[in-house]
Amino acid sequence: MSKQIKTIIAVGGTGGHVFPGLNLAEHLKEKNFGVKLVTDKRGYVFFENYKSFNVTVIPSSPLINKSIISIGYSIALILISVLRSLIFLIFNRPKIIFGMGGYASFPICIAAKILNIKFIIYENNLIIGKANKYLLPFAEKIFVSYKELEGIPSKFNFKIFEIGNIIKKSIIHSAQIKEKNKITDDKNINILILGGSQAAKIFAEVLPEIFKNCLAEGISLKIFQHCLPQQEKKLSSFYNAAGIEFETFNFSKNLIEYFKKVDLAITRSGASMLSELTNFEIPFISIPLPSSAEKHQLKNAIYYKKKKFGFLIEEKDLKSKLFPLIKDIYFNKSLLDDIKNNQKQYSDKNVYNNIDQTLKKIIDEKN
Repeated sequence: MSKQIKTIIAVGGTGGHVFPGLNLAEHLKEKNFGVKLVTDKRGYVFFENYKSFNVTVIPSSPLINKSIISIGYSIALILISVLRSLIFLIFNRPKIIFGMGGYASFPICIAAKILNIKFIIYENNLIIGKANKYLLPFAEKIFVSYKELEGIPSKFNFKIFEIGNIIKKSIIHSAQIKEKNKITDDKNINILILGGSQAAKIFAEVLPEIFKNCLAEGISLKIFQHCLPQQEKKLSSFYNAAGIEFETFNFSKNLIEYFKKVDLAITRSGASMLSELTNFEIPFISIPLPSSAEKHQLKNAIYYKKKKFGFLIEEKDLKSKLFPLIKDIYFNKSLLDDIKNNQKQYSDKNVYNNIDQTLKKIIDEKN
């Protein structure tokens, strides 16, 4: 594709929607697409560390149905967002639009339908999200990460294209060339703690005491923990006092450097993160966010557990079940080796080639 193709990628809300959109944007730029991103105020915070993209903020809202007033407010804001999206698209006239899921992608995709601009939606969870469910009848295709995706009516099966997870290319490339050694250090276990702002808060409150109990049982460990800036001082004081080796960080564009250092991860159950860990062959304990829409994080965690790619502990069981599990792992490292061997059977290395092939067909059809 020598001629630059104007493309809009609509992202927003959580990192689970934003980061696949950013990964896609970087790939399309390499392919000579003219890429612009649209997000909401909530999603824009993720762009502070990504300055190379043209980003437009169009506020949107989920349909809040707590009261008649809240429903009316949500509908009004959505209508305004659709109007602003129409104006934005008229001025930019993209050839193709990607909606990456979440309510922030809804207005731009509806505006695209009104203007007869083709759009593709992406679903990386195991149950289709509300926004994508509403957009599916109008979408050209739905890119999905898993063929096991639930919630799509059979009449729309012809729109489904399984591409895999749109994760960082650096993760895929590093996973392919890295040494795949078994864990040999029986005296220590390095644990990476990951999650968004909600996870960082809960994990910082609950996990340190569990790690202290581990130390008392003769379990030697080092912790690499993502935390909020305001949690750093308290965490450092606790770990220093407990004699636990640790490193904290607030944000990292390059998680590979941490992936290389650890034997095990403790994480929320967002589809992108679980797929990144699996591609890099890092065993994990997934702790689904209880409030996730349609319990999609729990579904993700169950799927990965059934595949024997990781462990699952629900947040309500964290205090009672995490310590025994870490103890079992520490004194039986083959548990991690078994998971790594299972993870070797999975790879998202073809995801970008799958995108290119399908996108070329859509664009050629339009021409």
